[in-house]
Amino acid sequence: MNNSFSLLFYIKKSKADFNAKANIYLRITVNGKRSEFSIKRKVPVDKWNQSANRVRGFSKEAQEINQYIDVISNKINKIHQQFIEQNSTFSAIQIRDTYLGKNENNKMVLKLFQEHNDQVENLVGKDFAPLTAVRYKTAKMRLEEYIQKEYKMDDIPIKDVDHKFITGYEYFLKTERNCGHNSAVKYITNFKKIVRIAYANDWIGKDPFFNWKAKLKIVDREFLSEEEIQKIIEKEVHIPRLALVRDIFIFSCYTGLSYVDVKKLSKDNIVRGIDGNYWIKTKRTKTDTRSNIPILSNAQVVIDKYSNHPDIVNSNAIIPILSNQRMNSYLKEIADLCGITKNLTFHLARHTFATTVTLTNGVPIESVSKMLGHKSLKTTQHYAKILDRKVSDDMAILKGKLAIKNSKAAENSTSTNSKKSV
Repeated sequence: MNNSFSLLFYIKKSKADFNAKANIYLRITVNGKRSEFSIKRKVPVDKWNQSANRVRGFSKEAQEINQYIDVISNKINKIHQQFIEQNSTFSAIQIRDTYLGKNENNKMVLKLFQEHNDQVENLVGKDFAPLTAVRYKTAKMRLEEYIQKEYKMDDIPIKDVDHKFITGYEYFLKTERNCGHNSAVKYITNFKKIVRIAYANDWIGKDPFFNWKAKLKIVDREFLSEEEIQKIIEKEVHIPRLALVRDIFIFSCYTGLSYVDVKKLSKDNIVRGIDGNYWIKTKRTKTDTRSNIPILSNAQVVIDKYSNHPDIVNSNAIIPILSNQRMNSYLKEIADLCGITKNLTFHLARHTFATTVTLTNGVPIESVSKMLGHKSLKTTQHYAKILDRKVSDDMAILKGKLAIKNSKAAENSTSTNSKKSV
């Protein structure tokens, strides 16, 4: 099959804007028939070199546009070559539409990601939590930044995603976006879901993630000691906003509830348990899993303290609560007042419940996992791995028991020897 094929980048001077800048267009010609489109870049009219199809000069802007033109040229030539290799008939319009992703079989990465995110958004409150929708939205933004920087394009075909693309994205997240290892892995995992959707629908022939392996690094989660919790409880706080935040924080330390779950907590969630005592029975917003928590005395003190608060009396809420941002800001002030050097955040209370309040005091890890609303015991085990103090306490008990046994053995031995001597 012998087809004439050519590319021409040009500008329309007559349509220049008030800054004397004109859009750059690409004209594709196959067998004398044309198709064209704007490459969405503008250039000063006097800087355009029509004979070279490039921007004149060596400015940063000129170099970036010329590099972008080279990328487009390479992409279009690759599409043309694919049509040749497949021995398919093609036209200028087909080549243009394939490049722009208008070909039904040439799905585009960011477009697929947006379609997925739209579905998640519509299912918030049913299949997904609000934060899940936010997470996918951010993940799409990061991927868009990578494609624009690395490929100088607004989108790329999903079939062009390969192992190099994935490892390049990981490098971009860790360097350009300064993401930690776990954050980078989570962004890529969100993107992986989009690729798997394409693979399941036969829009791509193989899974580019097949040889990509990444594991989350276990992070030692910070938590408060018993002494630090007591410092916060006993500290006299005369500023109402700080006193409120202190009380809410302590409530979370003794219930293990996250900020969003404390915020949505209602009087309907307080019920009598099988033991006749009051329990909090709710569903975690993040995972939609059931969480049943016996109300400890320190948590009950906070509930009772605010039972007559104006915001509580006329509502179904249990505790008046501020925004998460303000809470974390005020917690920094509370840490300073109490002489605590740890990074005091609201989520630290949940870690404190898991470690200092429960596991350290001998509550079985299975029970802790159930109260935290974890889907997997492995998630709870991250807390157990950092309890050196618990190990030390357990071994001290063992040492005591062994000492008693050794002492008794020694006494028995002495008694036996005494009898023999008699």
